[in-house]
Amino acid sequence: MIQVWIVLALFVPFGVFAQSVPIPAPPQLGVKSYVLMDSSTGQIIAESSPDEILEPASLTKLMTAYAAFKALEQGQISLDDEVYVSEKAWRTDGSRMFIEVDTYVTVEDLFRGMIIQSGNDASVALSEHVAGSEDAFVGLMNQYAQLLGMSSSSFRNSTGLPETDHYTTARDTATLTRAIIAEFPAYYSWYSEREFTYNDITQPNRNSLLWRDTSVDGLKTGYTDAAGYCLVTSAERSDMRLISVVMGANSPEARATNSQAILNYGFRFYETHKLYSGREEITTSRVWMGEPGSVSMGVTQDLFLTIPRGSFDSLTSSIDLSTDLIAPLEMNSPVGVIRVTLEGENVSEVPLVTLHEVPEAGLWTRLKDQVMLWAQ
Repeated sequence: MIQVWIVLALFVPFGVFAQSVPIPAPPQLGVKSYVLMDSSTGQIIAESSPDEILEPASLTKLMTAYAAFKALEQGQISLDDEVYVSEKAWRTDGSRMFIEVDTYVTVEDLFRGMIIQSGNDASVALSEHVAGSEDAFVGLMNQYAQLLGMSSSSFRNSTGLPETDHYTTARDTATLTRAIIAEFPAYYSWYSEREFTYNDITQPNRNSLLWRDTSVDGLKTGYTDAAGYCLVTSAERSDMRLISVVMGANSPEARATNSQAILNYGFRFYETHKLYSGREEITTSRVWMGEPGSVSMGVTQDLFLTIPRGSFDSLTSSIDLSTDLIAPLEMNSPVGVIRVTLEGENVSEVPLVTLHEVPEAGLWTRLKDQVMLWAQ
């Protein structure tokens, strides 16, 4: 095995050495379940019963939005589409944006009515427009949930109204939220809007943290008697974005204060760094029987790491190439791994790939390299 060691200077700007900050235990919250996740890395910083199966209430609308955003992305619908309001959508119980039966509403208004006002009527109307019926749309929701790795979730409607076998977990909800933020930045700003007016009725966003914390810019509240008060929040401070999921609080104030507490904890005691940029050369290696005789190597996507604040200078990194590299090599061929350790503990391991192809060299070079390989 060939092992190449990368010096620490790749990670830390010269002259910058922070002092490690002692980290207390995460706050104990009076909720059924919570998760605090870094949005860039997907790393969970703090958690309590993250995989407990719970009713999501209107947090369901995050998956409704995700599936509808996918339809927008794929060109199946557009924001300007005029959507017919069915009697089923109009009659849907619970929170509403007050659309009228037998009228037409734009897709954009339905999105904002669902996201900002938590309108169940908007959710049903949007689902019917995307898939023809809410039942068919629910099938899409569950397919996307599986593709995202939400293995502990099952959806039975687009609204979050109580129904048998309609459930999720805090971990799955954080995973979904991370996907929304990463995949649909053009629409994410709707989650930060404080109010929306439709049909001459103005309703405020129920996420009270939008008024209390300027770093908060989303996402969704939820409530039923069985689910309790739920809140999914995202906030960005100093280029670090965190996602908090609180499920089963006993009041609107409790879900807000508990969400604020874990966000403050994460930002105070952790930091996220980009270690390498995707498709950027990290190192090179000899390629036998190839032209050229070397290949640039890196990672396919930006590599971020969330670590305790002040521990950046304690990171070390190594690259392991699993075998001699022999042409031909295709671009993006896996050739080894990058391992990152913090004080001796492995904290990240990602594939190292070739950044370009290396075709075979001419006959003379191949024969010469073959002899040199035999002599090793």
